[in-house]
Amino acid sequence: MLGRFVANGRIYEGSFEIDGDLIFFDGYEVPLSAVKFLPPVIPSKIIAVGLNYIDHAEELNMPVPEEPILFMKPSTAVIGHDDCIILPHISQRVDYEGELAVVIAEDCKNVPETQAGDYILGYTCFNDVTARDLQAKDGQWTRAKSFDTFAPIGPYIAEIDDPSKLGIQTRVNGKVVQKSNTSNLIFDVFQLVSFVSSVMTLKAGDVIATGTPAGVGMLKDGDVVEVEIEKIGVLRNRAVKIDRQIRCEC
Repeated sequence: MLGRFVANGRIYEGSFEIDGDLIFFDGYEVPLSAVKFLPPVIPSKIIAVGLNYIDHAEELNMPVPEEPILFMKPSTAVIGHDDCIILPHISQRVDYEGELAVVIAEDCKNVPETQAGDYILGYTCFNDVTARDLQAKDGQWTRAKSFDTFAPIGPYIAEIDDPSKLGIQTRVNGKVVQKSNTSNLIFDVFQLVSFVSSVMTLKAGDVIATGTPAGVGMLKDGDVVEVEIEKIGVLRNRAVKIDRQIRCEC
């Protein structure tokens, strides 16, 4: 595993191992309960992919796209595991979207699909939080996807040889609301790295969010949303509505 967390009163960044309720790093052995995970990366940009699961396209009764549909989220939207998703007062409908995220290892441009794996640091969980009503109102996606706290990521980065058959599910207050598999991706991880890098230079630490499966839905004040991906882990955040958009501890 790779990531960033606070333990023993300091920020640690690098590789570590988890065994049961313990985390091992840099010669230390610490209970997981004593660790606060930070966003595993602070990307220069988050490139997200719309309508990239077959079951999601079927759910919306929309044709399968001929090439990836790209949009972006700002780095200021990034939060980590157990941080709060702030529900903005100007939106009446904020949705969860559980996703597999790809973390880029080094700067790259025009990467051939066959070499895409060489530029991937690893994979993590992502929640493409979206103000759905604002998305419909604006007719494009920037405002709806870009509020502070709308890009939960983590809890850490896993190095996986084959990301093509990973179970993915989202739970809200313990109830499964999305359940699929990355085998249902329309454009797979390596196709996406190649396609995105043909458009823009990818920087080390950049994130590609690969799209969400069927079952997206609304978050309410107090809801706990979890995105779990096989071989990676669980990303957990609480949705809260407060007077001002500020960071809070869940």
